[in-house]
Amino acid sequence: MSVTALIVAAGKGERLGGGVPKQFRELAGKPVLRWAVEPFLAHPAISEVRVVIGAGQEESAAKALAGLGLGHITGGTERSHSVQAGLAEIASDAVLVHDAARPFCPAAVIDRLIAPLEFFDGAAPVLPVGDTLARATDRVETPVDRTGLGRVQTPQAFRLAALREAYLRWFGPAPTDETTVARAAGLTVAAVEGDPALDKLTTAADFRRAEQWLVGSLVPTTGMGFDVHAFAGDGPIMLGGVSIAHPRGLAGHSDADVVLHAITDALLGAAGLGDIGQHFPPSDPRWRGAASDLFLRHAAELVRGGGGVIDHVDCTVIAEVPKVGPYRDAMRSRIATILDLREAQVSIKATTTEGLGFTGRREGIAAQAVASIRMPGHV
Repeated sequence: MSVTALIVAAGKGERLGGGVPKQFRELAGKPVLRWAVEPFLAHPAISEVRVVIGAGQEESAAKALAGLGLGHITGGTERSHSVQAGLAEIASDAVLVHDAARPFCPAAVIDRLIAPLEFFDGAAPVLPVGDTLARATDRVETPVDRTGLGRVQTPQAFRLAALREAYLRWFGPAPTDETTVARAAGLTVAAVEGDPALDKLTTAADFRRAEQWLVGSLVPTTGMGFDVHAFAGDGPIMLGGVSIAHPRGLAGHSDADVVLHAITDALLGAAGLGDIGQHFPPSDPRWRGAASDLFLRHAAELVRGGGGVIDHVDCTVIAEVPKVGPYRDAMRSRIATILDLREAQVSIKATTTEGLGFTGRREGIAAQAVASIRMPGHV
């Protein structure tokens, strides 16, 4: 059975305020829409992923979904209009309709939704109501019996033809989800176990809780980096993003900043993203003489783009000359700026090899770095 995940992301997010629709706001360094899409792209039962956006949101969507190879469908003024626009563009056996404002969809929920479609027209995740329910204005009024009540979440799965037909027969006010339309058309909808991870982002408090939840789910990792460059030509040299007057320069395809190169490799290693040579090959003429802050900033963007958090970087410079001490504070400040960290999260140290080896003979400079980050486990 072919299954399309239809991600509805056409809302304006006016209740949240701030001028940026919530699906395009960043959550732990990654747009909410991207968080919402990625679980479906990774699930083996999903044949394709389609995204419905609002008119005028093309640029924001392209930025949020960069590199994923996804196009978009233009939706309407109401959520139900956007869903219908999406249904008209797909041709699978089944569809999972999902709100982008619910960015964390566990793979197990997708499994639970698809299985009932053999016997039911649709399926939806439901969480039982645990709180006391009551009618309320400015005061608590009559209690409501919560027996049999549940919170209906998305994604919601349907046989595609059945859901299309149900929408053709819908003449009520704009529905808030597809189970409402399906039940009105007489379709059978299975209730499967929902998940608190699917709670919707509506208010600023919801975003804060989501950030806290993400941070709590991150896994600490550590990466190491090492770089070396020989002295050659005339100075100055670049070290830690700072220009240092010196009679001799450093040989390298870029600006040969051993500190930034070592930290870049440490960050890439901590995130399992290879090494600096894979991202910026020395054979590529684009990087001849390039400032190394480009490399370090790129590594930081990759970490944060994957939902990671950079906690600390530490680098030891191994050299007889120049003396690092007078420039340590400037280097820490520059690296903190590049990585968007506090200076307290950056450490720069220096040592010599007591006259031994190539650094002891003043033939070059080496640097070794350690990066401590936290990356998402299985959301």
